[in-house]
Amino acid sequence: MRKEECFYLGKIAKKFSFKGEVLIYLDTDEPELYENLESVFVEHNKHLVPFFIESSSMHKNDFLRVRFEDVNTEEDADALVGNGIYLPLTMLPKLTGNKFYFHEVIGFEIEDKRLGVFGKITSINDSSAQPLFEVLNGEVEILVPMIDQFLVKIDRENKKVIMDLPEGLIEMYL
Repeated sequence: MRKEECFYLGKIAKKFSFKGEVLIYLDTDEPELYENLESVFVEHNKHLVPFFIESSSMHKNDFLRVRFEDVNTEEDADALVGNGIYLPLTMLPKLTGNKFYFHEVIGFEIEDKRLGVFGKITSINDSSAQPLFEVLNGEVEILVPMIDQFLVKIDRENKKVIMDLPEGLIEMYL
């Protein structure tokens, strides 16, 4: 499985018992959706390795207590701590309306109600306090704040994000 075909679910935060159990921090708004997984991919040396789950249960809201097959000792569990956990993109719950996954809108055109189409979304910068669409207009990169009040519609059929942006925001880049 390639990383591009997967989404990041969380990471193995710490070992839980002397029998090899681990606690996985789930980086999601709905951790309970992932309580009964059969398997996950664990990132190890930049490769995704499938691990099968023997048993799992929710632990303190954002953590999943997991016992993997063939991980039976503290040493086995220690080797996994800090590694990322991934699942195939096909396992993401479908979103509708104006809710979207970041990866889903990459490549979509972005349109302002006033200006029309002004570029294509190349990536999303979520490393700042406010996530930003990174939009390419010819050679010019435009950063557009992802604010709910600006978002008019996610048009999946026509691969467009339609926004109502404040006057001057786009013009200052062009």
